[in-house]
Amino acid sequence: MCGIVGLFLKNPALQAELGKHLETMLIGMTDRGPDSAGIAVYHSPVADKRCKLTLFNADTSYPWRALAGDLGTALNAEIDVEQRGNHVLLTATATETEVIRWLKAKHADVRIMGYGKLMEVYKDMGLPAEVAKKYGLAGMRGSHAIGHTRMATESAVTTEHSHPFTPAPDMCLVHNGSLSNHNNLRKWLRRHGQEFETDNDSEVAARYFAHRLAEGATLNEALEAGLADLDGFFTFTMGTKDGFAVLRDGIACKPAVLAENDDWVAMASEFRSLAYLPNVEKAKIWEPAPATVYSWSLH
Repeated sequence: MCGIVGLFLKNPALQAELGKHLETMLIGMTDRGPDSAGIAVYHSPVADKRCKLTLFNADTSYPWRALAGDLGTALNAEIDVEQRGNHVLLTATATETEVIRWLKAKHADVRIMGYGKLMEVYKDMGLPAEVAKKYGLAGMRGSHAIGHTRMATESAVTTEHSHPFTPAPDMCLVHNGSLSNHNNLRKWLRRHGQEFETDNDSEVAARYFAHRLAEGATLNEALEAGLADLDGFFTFTMGTKDGFAVLRDGIACKPAVLAENDDWVAMASEFRSLAYLPNVEKAKIWEPAPATVYSWSLH
């Protein structure tokens, strides 16, 4: 059992309140996931020739500035780092491919939590309120964000196994449920070039959708393909640079609620995480149908 939340702001005037509202939503899912929590926030885009990555090492005294200096020398790039807890936000005048390749070769002890132009990912063990406070969620602004509270069933309770999972630039996935064919699907995806960092079934789902998108599928087409290829019970929420999407399996036994008004669209595993959103009394509120893709885009 896990908890999922997502908030997409249609009204740009509300962007300064994104983190504040998502924090309330995330804490509302504490009973569904007290083991760990994670967030992906879409904000503060970097310039065209820059990228940003959210990195993790459990040691809060990890030598991030030395790493940044070595990376800058290796890539002849300008590197900036900002530490938050045991994470660091790294920006570089280079491509994420160059940075990731160097990190994997030189710093295998560093986990890449998220990367792209817009997205930042922070996840950690502990209660949702503790994680939100540790990474300053309430002060984050932006266009949209998703979050997850985890009660582990398929793999270990670690920061690395926490959601969201990032399989591609500015793309992430959170999952409530259990996949029965994840081992075979993992083997299939490896043969198609996907690399895995955990044994979590949710990472398999994330990399499956990334694979379909890389083949040329639209977001809706990729999610619809998952209905045929993913066996099990699931509610997925996916974040992309343009918006977010929600999908439940054909039986839809994992709970989900959607709400939408003129200013925002929100999703949560239970209504209590939507109850304090502004003007929620004016929102259309419904349970997403089984095997149906719901998506919203900034463009």
